[in-house]
Amino acid sequence: MIPGSDHEDWRGPVADELAPAPVTATTPRFRGAIWEVRTDRVTLNGDDVDRDLIVHPGAVAIIALDHAERVYLLRQYRHPVGMMLFEPPAGVMDRAGEAPLLTAQRELVEEAGLVAGEWHTLIDFLTTPGSSSEAIRIMLARDVSPAPGGRIVTGEAEEVSLPGAWVPLEEAVRLVMTGRLLNPSSVVGILATAAARDSGWSTLRSADEPWELRDELLASGRVFTFGR
Repeated sequence: MIPGSDHEDWRGPVADELAPAPVTATTPRFRGAIWEVRTDRVTLNGDDVDRDLIVHPGAVAIIALDHAERVYLLRQYRHPVGMMLFEPPAGVMDRAGEAPLLTAQRELVEEAGLVAGEWHTLIDFLTTPGSSSEAIRIMLARDVSPAPGGRIVTGEAEEVSLPGAWVPLEEAVRLVMTGRLLNPSSVVGILATAAARDSGWSTLRSADEPWELRDELLASGRVFTFGR
């Protein structure tokens, strides 16, 4: 686009919206434990093209913030990148019909051994919309305390040992901005928490706010369904 010209200038509202292109054929490629890969034949601007996509179940992550404004981060191995990453407690939405808040509360106990007295919806985002349907809702948990009985270990392998650290929010922001924290939920969640704090928490949404994005993905067949 030439600066100052009208060529392809967008004049509508700046907001993402659901606008699925027509799919004329679908070819399954792979189905694993928590996602599947398929190829859709899609009509885009008059052309029929093939687009591969990863169908993901979606997930929630939790920024647990204590009274001293410290964020709880877990150290967990992630095999696709061969790295130990510091990230907030999180989990895929693997229970049909479970509300994001209930998933978040369960995962906070299972991965961090924590419970919270105050919950809010912090931010929603798409991790890799060029290749995956994964949508994540990050919840903000405050007034946190140890769960009775401690952490409930329900996973295996990577989840058997999940050492954690309480990191001051300002230090966490610095670690993100200097490239020391790379997990997307860490990056998005920490920066969103800092922004929410700086706004006097005015941007926080209710913990049970409907997740319209996930509903739209479900309706269009872009959410992995367990047990099929």
